[in-house]
Formats: sequence, structure tokens, C-alpha cells
Amino acid sequence: MSGEKTLVKNFTKGNIPLTLLRFMLPFMASNAFQVLYSTIDMVFVGQFVGSAGLSAVAFGSQILNFTTFFCAGLCTGGQVLIAQMIGAERRKDLNQVVGTLFSFMLILGLVFSILVILLRAPLLHIINMPPESFGMAVDYLTICGAGLIFTFGYNMVSSVLRGMGDSKHPFIFITVASAINLVLDTVFIVFMRWGVAGAAAATILGQAGSFLFSMAFLYRHRGVFLFDFMPASWKIRWDYFKTIIQQGIPLALQSTAVFFSMFYVSSLVNQIGVVASATFGIGIKLDEICTKISIGVRYAATPMIAQNYAAHNLRRAKNVVYWTCLFSFAFHGAFAAVYLLFGKQMFTFFTTDADVLNLAPVFISAIIWTFLPLAVTRGTNSFIQGIGNARLGMIFGIIDGVVMRVGLSYGLGIVAGFGFYGFVLGYGLAPFGVAIPGTVYFLSGIWKKRKSLVERLN
Repeated sequence: MSGEKTLVKNFTKGNIPLTLLRFMLPFMASNAFQVLYSTIDMVFVGQFVGSAGLSAVAFGSQILNFTTFFCAGLCTGGQVLIAQMIGAERRKDLNQVVGTLFSFMLILGLVFSILVILLRAPLLHIINMPPESFGMAVDYLTICGAGLIFTFGYNMVSSVLRGMGDSKHPFIFITVASAINLVLDTVFIVFMRWGVAGAAAATILGQAGSFLFSMAFLYRHRGVFLFDFMPASWKIRWDYFKTIIQQGIPLALQSTAVFFSMFYVSSLVNQIGVVASATFGIGIKLDEICTKISIGVRYAATPMIAQNYAAHNLRRAKNVVYWTCLFSFAFHGAFAAVYLLFGKQMFTFFTTDADVLNLAPVFISAIIWTFLPLAVTRGTNSFIQGIGNARLGMIFGIIDGVVMRVGLSYGLGIVAGFGFYGFVLGYGLAPFGVAIPGTVYFLSGIWKKRKSLVERLN
């Protein structure tokens, strides 16, 4: 089928570093745009609302990020299944797999919208949201929570395209969202003075535009997308649904554990006051710029590993991991250098508050330790996901979130008495708890006896 040459890529052949580089760059650009429109919100809010608004957007976004990453974990289960089916030459089954994933995620998006709106106030109390920011954070979660179906929709489309080996169209779709968000931020915050509520409205309308544009595009090109959009194709196939759930739930729980730890560390920081809260919020947003862009390397590596694993090209799958780590080290090293040299200046994009800017170097000196283990985990986590060992990924997520991030932040900040510096340092050191065992697992070769997801379906 000529259409398959457009969206479905064969990663079992060809030059690995060149293929990985070409595949990952659009993902990195897509994630950069995704971070851009959330960062734009904070820049506008910081300049036109102040530190209280910054805190509201930063920690309201953390709650929403939990739902997004839970969604992404489930979508990754579908992505890995799609990639392994392509590697096993079972493309004829993709229509039903895609339909199952689409229906499930849209239903789940509605459920999470209801939950966020109902639980928004209790969640903000749990993380000790400063009183000055509480009302604005409630507004932010109400508006963004109501539109979570669009967030889930974009993620499900992107995960399917990633599984097929297409990185160009997710970049186009997120560019649409970023452009809409930038224009509406200017209108709602600068001219209409809607404050945090305006930032939320701009964000959700941008995501809605991106999702609706992507679905219209895919429907128009349904012949090359390998999903026909017929009513019968939206029916959930329980065998595929079971596989997606078996892979997706552990990955979603992995994200849950990490974000539970983020809530906990945020609650510790927020007890110090609004200045620490705003500093931590800005710092986490800057850290998010690096981590989300570098996740583009993992987005590219996972389907490449999955295809080769399902095709029993184990040596090629291992080589993908090596090149993933190399590219990731280069990116994280460059970002760490920029952060050390210009970190405080980067904070000035968000605020002119002298107290926040004076606390910024403390955050930077602590968080800088996170870049080395993150570079390692981009390769090892890609491998664990690609071979379909979601349960191990969940265990590592619990180690990262509950054991390391919570334990170290409490130990260094409270027990050792380092305060704000200790909270951030614990947050930054936590990924070592995943990088080390992940590397041992990969190098040990004990994974070679695992069956692929496609083999388990037979």
C-alpha cells in the first residue's frame, strides 16, 4: 500500500543513528512547542498578575500534568503494541487496535474532566497551596479540567503516530496549539485582563484546536493512516484492550508515583511561603523544558526498539539504546551548561520579584544533579517500554517517586535541616535510583527470554 510509505516506517533496517536522529528531532521540536505554550502562560501571568498567579499556574499545572502523564502512560501501551505489530508484519490488525485505543481514551478523558473539577479544591489543600494563590488555582483547574478530553485526544493521536513511526504530523499538530495559545494569551491576559483564568482558557482552546485539526486531517487522509473511521471500527476489541491495559496501567502508575512525589515535595516547599512556591514553580517549569524536550529521544527510541524486538533483531535493539543514551547525554550536557551559566537570567523571563530571583541560584545549584541520571534513563526506560516490560517500569517509577524523591526530599530538607535547598536536592538526586538498576537490567541480558506482545496475543 503506497500510503504505508507515508505514515508507517520500517525501523528494522537502515542506519541506526541517522534514522534515530531524523525520527527524534520532530518529537523534540513538538515537545518544545508543547512546553512553549505552557511556559508562555507563566510568562504572561508572571508579568501581568504576579508571584501569586505564578504559583497558581505552576501548581495547577502540576495537577493537570498528573492526568496528562497518566493518559500518556496508557497511550504508550497502545503505542508499543502498534510498533510491535508493525515489526511482526501484522499491519492488517492496526485498524482495530487504533479504534480500541481511540474509544478508550476519549471515554477516559471525560471521566478525568469530571474528577478534576470535583476534586480541585481538596487537591489544592493537599499540596498546601498558598492562600494568595488558592482562588486563582481553582479557576485554572476548573477551566483546564473541563477540556481534558482535548488533551487526552491529542495524546492518543500522537501515540498512534509514534507507534507507526511518524514524527512529522505530531509536530504540525502541536504547532497549531502553540500558535492559538500565544494569540489567545495576548488577548485574554494582556488586553482583557482575565489573569490566570485567561491563561487557562488560552491553553485549553489551543489544545482543542490542535485535537480537532488532527482528527480532521487524519479523517481526510484515513487511507494512509490505516484507520478507516467507520462506526464499527470504534468498537473496543477486548483482546487488544487487555494488552493495552496490561502495558498501559503499569506505565500510568509509574507516572502516578512520580507525580505523587511531586505533590509531596510541592507541599513541603509551599509551607515555606509564596516566594519559595513561586521559585520552585518557575524552576520546575525550566526543568520541564529540558526533560520534556529530551523525552523526544525516548519517543523515537521506543518504537524503534519495539519493532526490532518483535522482529527478533535483538542486537539492533540494543544498539538503538546505546545511540539513545549518546544523543541524550549530548542534549542534557548542553542544557546543564546553559542552566549553570544563565539560569538566573532565565528566571527573569517569568518574574521581576527580587526575592524570587535571589532564591533562584539555590534552586539551580540543587537541581543540576538531575541531568546525569536523566540522560541514562532516556535509553534504559525506552528499552524497558519497547520490549513490553511495563511492570518493571512501574517498579522503577515507584522507586523514583515514593522511595527516592519523597525519601530524599524529606531527609535532606527536614531531617538534615537544609530546608528549600534540601527539598530541591532530593528531587534532583531521585533519578539515580532508576538509572542504576535500569542500566544493570539492560546490560545483564536477562530480558532476552521475554516474549513480545504480539506473540502473547497468538
